[in-house]
Amino acid sequence: MPNNQHKQLEAGINNLYAFLHQYTGISKEDFSNLSKYVELRRVERKHQLIKPGEIEPYLNFILKGVIRKYVMVGKKEITLQLSKEGHIIHSELSFHTQTASECYIEAIESSTLLSITYDNLQRLYLEFPVVNKLSRLLISDMYVRKDRRDMEHIRLDTKERFLKYMNRHPDMIQRVSQKYIASYLNIKPETFSRLKHLMRKRPVDPAG
Repeated sequence: MPNNQHKQLEAGINNLYAFLHQYTGISKEDFSNLSKYVELRRVERKHQLIKPGEIEPYLNFILKGVIRKYVMVGKKEITLQLSKEGHIIHSELSFHTQTASECYIEAIESSTLLSITYDNLQRLYLEFPVVNKLSRLLISDMYVRKDRRDMEHIRLDTKERFLKYMNRHPDMIQRVSQKYIASYLNIKPETFSRLKHLMRKRPVDPAG
């Protein structure tokens, strides 16, 4: 492995350790065993990591870049997830059931990932009990986040959803196409443009 790639992998492993440590306080020794099963992957902008009909082989931790998950409803793209550095993304149903994916996962920017295959994750479950605990906590956290997002989409009006997202992710408006964010927030593109124009006139509410 070239020296610069080795350094990038080492830095990525450290970032992953910090991410996982917040859930379980995983020891350096246990993490060292886990990290042997992880691989560094790079994908170019517009690369599709998974398409409908394919079985998701990887769980991915994003080191660099932005990646989106979407489905087609007729001829319309519906964005389900927009993830950047420090987030996990994969086709959950496909990965955990090893059945065909119903969604696309596509890199919006050239991205660097730390990935683990389904088979390697199963090996870790058998060899290291701490990974079972870690996996349960991660999955629980993902479900809580998804449920919170679903509740916000129901309870908040269009403007409130927009402002909350912009407050949480102010950089995404520069990195992600407006139509993808509008789709993710279930906002009509013309409404999104109007709200973005209003946002330029005054600061985003810090209480977002």
